[in-house]
Amino acid sequence: MISEALLRQQLARQRLETELLLGVDFIPAGPGRSQPSEPSNASGSEENNGLLQKLEEQFISEFPLCDSLEGATQPVFGEGSDTARLMFIGEAPGAEEDRTGRPFVGTAGEKLDQMITAMGLERSGVYVTNILKAMPPGNRTPTQEEIDSYSPYLIRQIQIVQPEVIVTLGAPASKFILQCSDGIASIRGRWATYETENARIPVMPTFHPAYLLRNYTRDTRQQMWGDLRKVMEVLGLKA
Repeated sequence: MISEALLRQQLARQRLETELLLGVDFIPAGPGRSQPSEPSNASGSEENNGLLQKLEEQFISEFPLCDSLEGATQPVFGEGSDTARLMFIGEAPGAEEDRTGRPFVGTAGEKLDQMITAMGLERSGVYVTNILKAMPPGNRTPTQEEIDSYSPYLIRQIQIVQPEVIVTLGAPASKFILQCSDGIASIRGRWATYETENARIPVMPTFHPAYLLRNYTRDTRQQMWGDLRKVMEVLGLKA
């Protein structure tokens, strides 16, 4: 398994490559920024903020929900604006997320932070979460039992935030939200819809940032950036 230190070295090299390929990849937020900023709910409504907080408190009281996840250090519920126009949904927390209690703060989190910045947004202005809110042993893929146990919390998060667009990161999140069995390669970049009790939310499936780091090719970067540009168009953001 590649160490975190080695992954960070690779990420630094990739940032240099990015500067030479402007418009192809995601531009870093600025010198020295290696971790997402602390979450802020300052722009959210008091009502929604209270609902998310109550939901998180309920979840913590039931954590870890599954016996198979008892090895997790702490819950990783989600963070960001409770009135975010854009929600990112991933698979499950990793080691760094398990240590900090925050979603997407490891090397994949750094890449996601770059993606958000390249879209002209701030991390605190979107909402970031995972299907699972506890790290699976060895960072393995979540089991169906685990997804079934945790998904009601994710569904409730979506209902409270009511984003205008959802971006699903990777196969497990995309398959759950879209209720399909197709591989991510065949569904990424194609608009779909997630229906709640009172809304139909456009969904853009794309690769997980960890996949991008493992397959850091020009083609993969162009595909993922193309997916995000479609999201920007729907949200009225400048490309």
